[in-house]
Amino acid sequence: MRIASLLPAATEIVAALGRADDLVAVTYECDAVIRERAAVVVDTVLAPGLEPGEIDAVVRDRAARGLPMYELDRAALAGLEPDLILTQDLCAVCALPAGTVADALDAIGCRADVLSLDPRTVEDVLAAITAVGDRIGASTELVTALRARLDAVAAAVGGRPRPRVLVLEWIDPPFLAGHWVPELVRRAGGEPVGAVEGGRSVTAGWAELAAVPADVVLVAPCGYGLDAAAEQAAAVREHLPAAVLAIDADSYVVRAGPRLVDGIEAIAWALHPDAVPPAPPGRIRWCA
Repeated sequence: MRIASLLPAATEIVAALGRADDLVAVTYECDAVIRERAAVVVDTVLAPGLEPGEIDAVVRDRAARGLPMYELDRAALAGLEPDLILTQDLCAVCALPAGTVADALDAIGCRADVLSLDPRTVEDVLAAITAVGDRIGASTELVTALRARLDAVAAAVGGRPRPRVLVLEWIDPPFLAGHWVPELVRRAGGEPVGAVEGGRSVTAGWAELAAVPADVVLVAPCGYGLDAAAEQAAAVREHLPAAVLAIDADSYVVRAGPRLVDGIEAIAWALHPDAVPPAPPGRIRWCA
């Protein structure tokens, strides 16, 4: 099967299911090892090197004018003749929307099967992995293994005091966490506060956030790795009195794939270090 993944999380799912060699098209955000083997057919309109506030300004401006955030190379996609295209409709800022893909396919006369992955909870993510596995004929034993790891974390943190955790998905301006992110905190043995569980993340002022009763602020900026998150945590400490954690959100928080379980394990270790095995280096860090 020839698979085109227009969503980094979907690329991760296909690879985790053992079918990375079937990927013929991916996005610029997918992991480098995958981009070396498959054509990049989705790129961003954002200029490189922008600060978070500048990115937010571009996103707002383009949204107000009805302009897309991503560019699809229609000719390249058509030439690759995919059998299956994986996309999403959850967030037009995070990835190419399925509606755009459908219009493109009609324009180029491509008749590939399209599967849209739009999870809002961890359970939805597991269901999405199962759906992809079913569609490509891959074993879904991966889901069984992920559930076992989730059960192990739940057993380790069960009955323990739960720190109140405020998650910020962006800092300029601040965005409260939405969709599955608050659930990551809860499964890790924390109590999410100020969150929009199952819904879209929303902006909030620093004064408003300072009034939220949080023990920990988890800085998880969408699309950023650990070092960048730790740098942005400095601004958070200027505004909020709680202890501050930074996490590699790009790998372990915002991609709705198997590594969300890695993220849950990392957060659980940070909140309950005497109950959960240490997270591998490079995933999560306390910021002094």
